[in-house]
Amino acid sequence: MPGTEGTAQFCGCKGIRSCLICEQFGSKVSKAAEQVQKVIFNYDSATGFAVHKADTGQEALSFSFPGIILLKDFVSEEEEMELVRLMDLSDWKKSQSGRFKQDYGPKVNFKKQKVKVGSFSGLPSFSQNVIERMKKWPILCGFQPVEQCNLDYHPSRGSAIDPHFDDNWLWGERLVSLNLLSPTTLSMSSDSDDLFSVSVGHMSDGHQAVQNLPASKIKVKIHLPQRSLVVVYGDARFKWMHAIQRQDILQRRICITFRELSPDFLQGGVHESLGSQLLGIAQGFQGMPL
Repeated sequence: MPGTEGTAQFCGCKGIRSCLICEQFGSKVSKAAEQVQKVIFNYDSATGFAVHKADTGQEALSFSFPGIILLKDFVSEEEEMELVRLMDLSDWKKSQSGRFKQDYGPKVNFKKQKVKVGSFSGLPSFSQNVIERMKKWPILCGFQPVEQCNLDYHPSRGSAIDPHFDDNWLWGERLVSLNLLSPTTLSMSSDSDDLFSVSVGHMSDGHQAVQNLPASKIKVKIHLPQRSLVVVYGDARFKWMHAIQRQDILQRRICITFRELSPDFLQGGVHESLGSQLLGIAQGFQGMPL
């Protein structure tokens, strides 16, 4: 289990990234005060809409937010504890922004778009049953992950992950994450100033008025219960950045994220041969963290 002793240990932050440890040492300044004021919407998994709860006397705002599937209680309490126990048997490496990580996947240079097998020995054996269960859901039909990243968050380290898009050169459309040990919130945002249409309450004739907001002024919060599985795809994957904010980590949290290959690495793609090799290694389920 990663240490939680705070300033007694060095962190893994580089460049502009920071955590409580390097901030307390004085080498970095928290970016919390730099956040731009946004209109906060909460995602409703039952309807697929993002809803802004208005103050008294104001009508609610809402819009369809496609590309999110949330599956609650995807694993049992017993399965959760066993997964965490098995992960904690391996070393956790320091990562950016107060996180610790365990990686299972090929060696990648995203800037140069280069990938090689490296020391990749496959996905871990304890993930096999979880992945097989995923494939039973229509949204994950044919899902063949070749990369697994385990991330450990803890409030004592100020753990977070900044808004970002996942790579789409190597990784495919569906990002799948299993949320363990505590609930948290996935924050979706955009840096685009394109106008975004949101519905305003209900008109008396049954029609809704529309208000235009710059996408950069919108934040959508997706509440992830403990033991839930979230699938991010489509617009949510490619048009909205995702993040975990420091204030949304209240206890130790482990996230297991699975990634599939992009079409370029599948049958008929320009890197089909390498993709086939990576799939074969991944599906052996004999992997050790890199």
